[in-house]
Amino acid sequence: MIVPHKIIGVAVVWNDQKQILIDRRRPEGKLGGLWEFPGGKIEPGETVEECIRREIKEELGIEIDVGEHLITIDYTYPHLQVTLTVHLCKHLSGEPMPIECDEVLWVSLNEIEQYSFPTANTQIIAAIKRYSQTRS
Repeated sequence: MIVPHKIIGVAVVWNDQKQILIDRRRPEGKLGGLWEFPGGKIEPGETVEECIRREIKEELGIEIDVGEHLITIDYTYPHLQVTLTVHLCKHLSGEPMPIECDEVLWVSLNEIEQYSFPTANTQIIAAIKRYSQTRS
């Protein structure tokens, strides 16, 4: 069986309080109820940066600045293969709203382990921690 492959732009959005924005997937569907870093599928002809900016505006209603590339992860679930292209982003304006998800939260890096993420996201969390250590 051939599983579909999606290329996804993912945002690690920081605010001025050094908190990271996470959102909880709706309960229905695969990986439902788990927390994730916001983002979405890259449309034809779109750059990763454009995709991330558009998805964050559509899903959360906020403006962000898409910064440097953090990590790219290839991961295969039983039903789907994903390539997650993750960028560090800065929150510019707007109050995050759960337009396409159940809930949104700002959390500190120390608190992030308390939330359940899909397996592929553990590598993103590890990369954020490595990045933060180089900045402190």
